[in-house]
Amino acid sequence: MSKDTISDMLTRIRNASLAKHQIVHITATKVTRNIAILLVKEGFIEGFEELKNEFSGSLLLSLKYNGKDRTPVIKKIVRISRPGLRLYNKAKNIPRILGGFGISIISTSKGLMTDQKAREEGIGGEILCYIW
Repeated sequence: MSKDTISDMLTRIRNASLAKHQIVHITATKVTRNIAILLVKEGFIEGFEELKNEFSGSLLLSLKYNGKDRTPVIKKIVRISRPGLRLYNKAKNIPRILGGFGISIISTSKGLMTDQKAREEGIGGEILCYIW
């Protein structure tokens, strides 16, 4: 039985952030790569590097911390839509996370995007997760 790659990615980031690790190793798929790109654009992670071998690839995410006490930038990650219960919203019904301080990642017909961009473009989709 294969594990959901999005849930696996979010769990690995959450655990590494709480343990204050600098780097997280994640299986590379099209979706995880696009989520990593969004996290870099929104400033939740410093960057990522893609490693490829003959059969599969992986991503190395570099986590971001604030101050001398290394407070994680990612406070919480919550998986919303899951294989057993998909959650779809129209553009006007997409919730604002912490009054705009957090983001939700939405899978739309035009690809993965943040809640703000989905509202701007007027398209809804499947809400994958909330991050703040």
